[in-house]
Parts: sequence; C-alpha cells; structure tokens
Amino acid sequence: MINSNRRLLVSLYDLLTIPLAWFAAYFFRFNLGLPPAETLQQALYILPLLFIIQGLVYRWQGLYLGVWRFASIPDFLRIVKAVLVGVSISVALVFVINRMEGIPRSIFPLYGMLLFFFLGGARISYRIFKDRRILDKDALPVLIVGAGRGGEIVARELNHPQTENSGYLPVGFVDDDRGKQGRQVQGLQVLGTISDIPEVVAKHEIKLVIIAMPSVSSVKMREIVSICEQLEIDFRTLPRVSDMALGKVSVNTLREVSIDDLLGRDQVKLDWDRIKSGINDKTILISGGGGSIGSELCRQIARMHPAALIIFERSEYNLYEIEKELSQKFPEMILYACLGDVSDRVSVDYVMAKFRPNVVFHAAAYKHVPMLQHQVREAVKNNVLGTKVLAESSNQHGVDCFVMISTDKAVNPTNVMGASKRVAEIFCQNFNSRASTSFITVRFGNVLGSAGSVVPLFKKQLKKGGPLTVTHPDMIRYFMTIPEACQLIMQSAVMGKGGEIFVLDMGEPVNITYLAEQMIRLSGKEPGKDVEIIYTGLRPGEKLFEELFHESESLSSTRHEKVLLANYREVDWKFMSKNLDEIESKCFSYDEDGIYELVKTFVPEMKTTSIKEERLVSNSGK
Repeated sequence: MINSNRRLLVSLYDLLTIPLAWFAAYFFRFNLGLPPAETLQQALYILPLLFIIQGLVYRWQGLYLGVWRFASIPDFLRIVKAVLVGVSISVALVFVINRMEGIPRSIFPLYGMLLFFFLGGARISYRIFKDRRILDKDALPVLIVGAGRGGEIVARELNHPQTENSGYLPVGFVDDDRGKQGRQVQGLQVLGTISDIPEVVAKHEIKLVIIAMPSVSSVKMREIVSICEQLEIDFRTLPRVSDMALGKVSVNTLREVSIDDLLGRDQVKLDWDRIKSGINDKTILISGGGGSIGSELCRQIARMHPAALIIFERSEYNLYEIEKELSQKFPEMILYACLGDVSDRVSVDYVMAKFRPNVVFHAAAYKHVPMLQHQVREAVKNNVLGTKVLAESSNQHGVDCFVMISTDKAVNPTNVMGASKRVAEIFCQNFNSRASTSFITVRFGNVLGSAGSVVPLFKKQLKKGGPLTVTHPDMIRYFMTIPEACQLIMQSAVMGKGGEIFVLDMGEPVNITYLAEQMIRLSGKEPGKDVEIIYTGLRPGEKLFEELFHESESLSSTRHEKVLLANYREVDWKFMSKNLDEIESKCFSYDEDGIYELVKTFVPEMKTTSIKEERLVSNSGK
C-alpha cells in the first residue's frame, strides 16, 4: 500500500512538471512577464496534447518506478530520454496540426530544458536531503583519511541509503596529495593533509577516523595512528587490498588497526607468472610444513595447482591441522601428509623415492634461541644434519630445486641456533657445485605471528592483563608478515640458478619496546598506566640487533627490488665432509662440547662462550 501511494505521488508530480515547464518557458521567453493573450490562449490549447504525449512517454520509460532516495545516473538517463522523445513527438504533432502558428520557436527548447530541470532537480534534491540529514543525533562524525579509490568506496558506502542508520556521518577527507586539496569526492570536501588531522578533528568534532588507504606504508600508518592516539580518538581501517579488489568493503568490514598494519611493509610486487610456472604441475615437498612458514607455503603453493603437495612434518598435531585445512580448501589437490623427521635418513629416502618431488622447500628447523643454547646436540642434529640428509636425498632422487629457508641469526651468530643455521647454509652452498640439484638459500628476519615469536607472547600476556616482558629497552628486530615472507621465498626459488644466498629486504628494524607499546594501545589500554612493560635482561644467546648479511658477503641487487644476493664463501669440501662426519659421530655419542667446538670450525665469527662457561653462568644466576 505504501509503495502504491508513493508511486501515485511520483506520477502526479511528474505530470505536474508538464504545465510548470510549459508556462515557465513562456514566462522566460517574454522576459519574465506574461505573454500576449492570443499567445497564452494558444499555449492553453496545446497543453492537453502535451499531457497525453509526455505522460505516455513517462510511462514507457518507467519514471514512476524509480525510487528518488536511490536516484542515480541510470535514472537521469531515463529522464533525458523521456524529455527528448516527448518534446520531439510534441513538436512534430503541433507542426502537423497548426504549422507552429503563434508559438515562438524558442518555446519547445526552453520547455525541454525546464522539464528536465523539474524532473531531475526534484530527485537529486530529495536524495541530497536524505543523504545529508542526520537520522540519529548520536551519529558519529567521521573523517576519512585518503581521498583515493579506498576513500571513495568508504564515502559511497557511508552515504548509501542502506547504511544511513549505521551511526556514521562522513564529514570530509584528508589527503597528502596536494592536487586533491579543496576538491570534492562523493560530495565530501578534502579538508587538508594528514598533518591537519588535529585541526580538522577539533573544528568538525570528529569522533571516528577511518584510514581508507589499503596499500599505505607502515611508516605512514604509524604516523596516522600516532596522531589519533594523541587525540584520543577512535580509528578504524579498511580490509586489505585483496578484499578491496573483490569488492568486500562495507561499514561492517571496517576493522581495527592490527600490529601487522604498523610493522608490515609496502605491498610487494611479485612476478606471479614466473612463480606459477615454477609451481604449476610440479610435485612439491615442504619439510616442516606444519610450522608457521611451512604451513603458509602450503597454502600459497596449493593455490597454484601443483601436481601434488607432500607435507613432511614431525609434529603429529601440526600435520593433522594443515592436512585438514588444505583438504577442505583444496579438495581436488593431490595431498600427502607424511609424518617424519628430516634427520631420519631412512624416512627421508623412503618419501623421496616414493613421491619423486621436483621442488623441495626446506622449512623444518628448531628456532627457539634460548632453549637451543643449552640443547646443542638437538639443534645441530635437526638443523645441520637434518638439512644434510634432506639435501643429499634430494640430489639422489632427482629433485630439480632445493630451497633452504634460513634466518638473519645465521649472520655473525651469538647463539647455537644461528650457528647451526649458518652451517646448514654453508653445506647447501658448497654442495650445489657437486650436485645436479640446484640449492638456493633464502635468509630473512622475524615474521609477525610465527609460533614462539614475540607477538603471540605479547598477546597472551595482554589477555592476562600484563605485564609485557621485554628483554632490553634497546632491543630491535626486523619484521615481515608470514605471507610476504613466503611469497618472497617463492620468488627467490624461481630466480635462483643454484648456490645463491638470497637475502630478503626487511625494511627498517623495529624497537621491541615500541612494538609492546603499540600492542597495548591497540588493545585499548595505556602503556605504563593500564599495562606495565618490564625488562627481564638478555636471554642466553640473544643479541640486541640482528644482521642480514656478513660484511664479506657483499650484497648485490637482483631484478626484484625486495630480494638481494649475498656472495657465499667457499669451504674446502674435504674439510667440510670430515667435520660433518665428526659432528654426526659426536651426536651419536651425545658429546655436546665436541659438537660445539666443531660448529665453531665452520663459523669462526661465532661470538659466544663455550657450553661449559654458559652453564656456569646460568647456574650461578639461579
């Protein structure tokens, strides 16, 4: 019933525009005055004909069907068509009837323009009124940061009739693009730059800031967040670029800024065609496929349609979880979940012989620095001998490419974990020239959210109300997101020819105290007031800062701006083979001191005390 009444009112108004436009045309034609009596009589005589013609054209174009609240370009195109067709037919019929006698030639053009003005003007005025009025006095005035594509989508969404009761009232934009200053986007003005946010917030009583720049750099994101935190104003951001492309942006998908936004880096451009060609229809094996890096590699590789994916993992639970996830998401993919240890030669050889992979991503490793500092045998057995076993088996069974995933802790190591990874690097680099398999090493720093890393630790501590524990106020680390690390690993794999150490550009290092403070703020609390940060002292084997390359490796650029090449150091093969055999023997006899001394022969730059000395220090501190 309501729709019927609304349509009736719309139809009556549209019909009313006909005499309004017709007589207004005469009014303007005669210099805003009344026409002569004879001319006015002729106008009245023609009016019924106009009603019939224009009314039928309105119905043909379905003008009464349009909802004024949703008036858009298609509606205005229908109005233009209705006016042109109606006026053209009217002119033709009037000419046939009386040869246009007594009708000034300018009347019909004026009539058409005024008709469009009355029809379209009413609709756009009604929409502006509905879009602009505040239906809820508690609606939050919103400032949108970024007047680009993301900001336009947000403004349009907030102005959309379906979201008018969402409680948000967009006020305007800020954008650092000088060319956009003072301009309008979706009817909202660009009110200044990002540095002007405090003034704009105060002037317009802004209650919420929406950061509508899905590909913004972490540096700029930190600047915006810092301003909002100082103003004590709420802020939200858009989904990521991938969701923007899929059109998933709405008021309901606005999310809180995460630590990834603050520490992540610029969007990485990858040679996806080349990456896919290196994965598509190939049998891929991922060791440690249940870990943080390994499981994400599984997810990304699964999207590229490998011939088969083999996950080799020693953790039964991790293997179960990633197998279940991939089976649900990629039911058509051939997937093999193999429980096994990379240092178990029998198990590795069996899997290699059975599945004959083309590419191996070696992500299996022990990584916890303080724990491994007093577990030398296990660190070396898994990280060094496990790599050796998997590498030799890969070469024996015809693997084309072996990608070893290393760490920045392997550079000038001060801990057993870093030294063990450095020995594994040295073996792969030097084994490359003696093997048919291409061995590539990829080295990078910390990844956000990986198992055992500082971010999950801080999250657990925040859930308990704090405090957050940081080992040293000057501690800094490189960070990148897990997906980005995995993408650059795959990029390196297709770039390498064998024997290279690719170092991922980690951007600027981040102070861990800053990280802790930001995580506290993002949880809605104040550092030092609501949640304390306490310093516990450096743990065994920890450094204040990490390095991505050794001074003698002389980094050089590659064709990918985020991937650098480090020149490796050759080691005498007989010396290496002899010492690795001795390491294996001492692992069998559990001679940790002997293992430690042999590791130092490979890594003379290792800056750490002996096992006996570390144990003495550790015991004296208890």
